[in-house]
Amino acid sequence: MKKSMIEVAYQVLTNNDGAMPFVDLWKDVSQEMGFSQTQFEDNIAQFYTDLSLDGRFLNMSQNTWDLRSRHTYSESVMDTDSIAIDEDDEEEESEIVEDGLDEVEKEMEEEENE
Repeated sequence: MKKSMIEVAYQVLTNNDGAMPFVDLWKDVSQEMGFSQTQFEDNIAQFYTDLSLDGRFLNMSQNTWDLRSRHTYSESVMDTDSIAIDEDDEEEESEIVEDGLDEVEKEMEEEENE
């Protein structure tokens, strides 16, 4: 039975002593899978998506990947409490865009009237 790309990635990272850049991991996986150049190019996006969604993997700095099990909880979880969304800023941006559209419409009407 043929392994999935994710299972091969898990095996590659297990055999590796540490994190790997995504491109190197993809090259190893595609080589292990026996992909042609076309398959290499066609499957890279799906592989990245699958890797991102699988909880066994951790995306680290500079697009390097490792097994989540090798890292502490604090290394592998982002504190979302520190992310703030200022709704007032969103409203201001919306008003700016609307004002800009109004200006463009006025200019177009003036040009049509001339």
